[in-house]
Order: sequence, then C-alpha cells, then structure tokens
Amino acid sequence: MQINVSGLKVDVTPALRSYVESKFERILRHFDHLHGVSVTLSVEKLTHKADANLHAAAGKVIHAEAIAEDMYAAIDALADKLDGQIRKHKEKLTDHHKSDAVLQAARMAG
Repeated sequence: MQINVSGLKVDVTPALRSYVESKFERILRHFDHLHGVSVTLSVEKLTHKADANLHAAAGKVIHAEAIAEDMYAAIDALADKLDGQIRKHKEKLTDHHKSDAVLQAARMAG
C-alpha cells in the first residue's frame, strides 16, 4: 500500500512522515485490502489538522479528519478515527449468517 503525505502551509518533515506511516501500519493489521492512502497535514493559526482518504477495495473511499493543538495529537486522533471506520467497514463485509444459510440449504436439499 502506498501512503502519500502532503502538507498545506506546513513542511512535512521525515519525522512527521515516519510517524504517519507507523500509525497507518496499525490500520493495515485490521484490514489489508487498502490500495492507497492520501494524508494531508495543515496548520491554521493555532490548530493543526490531519485529513486522510483511504482507497479500499471495490472503489470504497473512507475519509476522516482530526483537529488538535499539536500535529502529532491530530495524527493520533486521525488514526483512531480511521481505525474505527475500517473495523466497521470490515464488519459489514463479513457474512455472519453463512453457517445458517448452509444449514438451511442442507435441510431443503434433504
């Protein structure tokens, strides 16, 4: 998976870039069907903002943003939000009634 990190009115230092990449490794552990991530870091006066778009399988795009007084805190909050959204998306994809359908088909066939 490719992670693009860009900055608006802020220089993306190697430390920030590696911090973002380490946070997104956690998300990859939950869901490995991601094609790419674009993260935008920006600063306006005293607020730091982190936006992200995750491109998942089947054209699904998951968006989240977080605002904090510190850029690292904004990245942490962003990763937490995306982690929750990814887990929710993965839960929707999981067929929880598969065993019921197999049992019902066996009863109808027999």
